[in-house]
Amino acid sequence: MTKNIRVRFAPSPTGPLHIGGVRTALYNYLFAKKHQGTFVLRIEDTDQNRFVPGAEKYIIDALDWCNIPYDEGPEKDGGFGPYKQSERKHLYKQYADQLIASGHAYYAFDSSEALTAHRKDHETKGKTFIYNWHNREKLSNSLSLSPEDVQKKINAGDEYVIRFKCPTDENLLLTDEVRGSMKIDTNVLDDKILFKSDGMPTYHLANIVDDHLMKITHVIRGEEWLPSLALHVLLYKAFDWTPPTFAHLPLILKPNGKGKLSKSDGITGGFPVFPLQWTDPKTKEIVSGYREDEYLSEAVVNMLAFLGWNPGTEQELFSLKELITDFDLTRVHKAGAKFDPKKTTWFQQQHFQLADVVLHVEQLKQLLADKNITSSLDLTTVVNLVKERAVFFKDLWNLSSFLFIAPSEYDEKATKKAWKEDTPALMHELTRIINDITDLSAENVSNIIKGWITAQEIGFGKIMMPLRIALVGSLQGPDLFEIIALIGKEETIKRIENTIEKL
Repeated sequence: MTKNIRVRFAPSPTGPLHIGGVRTALYNYLFAKKHQGTFVLRIEDTDQNRFVPGAEKYIIDALDWCNIPYDEGPEKDGGFGPYKQSERKHLYKQYADQLIASGHAYYAFDSSEALTAHRKDHETKGKTFIYNWHNREKLSNSLSLSPEDVQKKINAGDEYVIRFKCPTDENLLLTDEVRGSMKIDTNVLDDKILFKSDGMPTYHLANIVDDHLMKITHVIRGEEWLPSLALHVLLYKAFDWTPPTFAHLPLILKPNGKGKLSKSDGITGGFPVFPLQWTDPKTKEIVSGYREDEYLSEAVVNMLAFLGWNPGTEQELFSLKELITDFDLTRVHKAGAKFDPKKTTWFQQQHFQLADVVLHVEQLKQLLADKNITSSLDLTTVVNLVKERAVFFKDLWNLSSFLFIAPSEYDEKATKKAWKEDTPALMHELTRIINDITDLSAENVSNIIKGWITAQEIGFGKIMMPLRIALVGSLQGPDLFEIIALIGKEETIKRIENTIEKL
């Protein structure tokens, strides 16, 4: 493989970055890092009508949050800038002119009204209007007009576009790292516009020129660009440039597998489809993001990696480092990948458990601070006690709140089940047992209480269930003896006595 691998992620700043775009960026990043290459971010903002303020910053912030930052791009010049197409527009006209000079492109003066009339005429005849070899010499362009007439129109300021002149009667052989080999009859291709009347290039020309000038070796992009592959390869041929290696990634599909995943799917399904929260600058509509919904970026990246790729093993949990090591374009699927919200939650839960306990403790500290709660409890112990049942940081509070605030209400159904006529007397006796314990380790408390229950020949449920209600407020929660060891003797006895009084 080429030593100096260079890939690029080239989004348009037309709104928030969909997770499909994030996955494309991720695959580019993984490929580059695996081969000690360079990951370039290029902002393709030639369509100024669709430009959305804040979108470019959103793209950069999203990549940073996912821990897949670009090596070259805006504010990170690697010698191939500028990295915004709007700042490169002075470059493209010379390449369009070069194609005209070599006979691979031509001026077209057709008005939009004339083209609309042609389309309608074809429709009435049950045909589709395609601007290419079979009619281009009958339309208003530099192929049908004399050089003198063409120059007159240009001098007069007539609006024109520059179209690519697709070759005829060729079988174009295309190769794609994901799709394999494809053959295209050039007679079915239309003569795409390369340069618009507003002085800006279309995606096709700017894309090819930029990839060439930035020495991009591999173009890894979404399936939606597959129909453009033939034109792009033809453009490389026309310029006599070596084309990059292409890989077109499969679509990310709706959970039911019918169609491309969209923003509305996330709204109706109650799950994010964007990495970060986005506020539309015009409508002020807010759409949720994985970051704000408390997903770990590691979980999102792991989930996205598996939407279209697998390592060929049973392993599903990957760190970013492991993904870099194992990623291989030949293992990217052709078929669309169904998005699974439940599997996304599973990835989150797994990575939540793997995360450093220091991160959990910091988040729990913040949750307590937000609620104005001060506590002398060892928060690391608290986290370790409840973490295995948590999926998100907010769950740490939901699962441990009883440790910081003694229950004042008790689950009615649980109380009916556990609190019997003789329970108060047994609980009073239990407080005396606990009061005499000097070593409050969970193991010692367990041995003493269980020993007392056995010696008194009392059913374990008659003690353990009401004790749990007293300490937690319900029959849920972690190991009782761990709770006692954590909250201490005095608090344990106080909670039992409060429960006796209330129940």
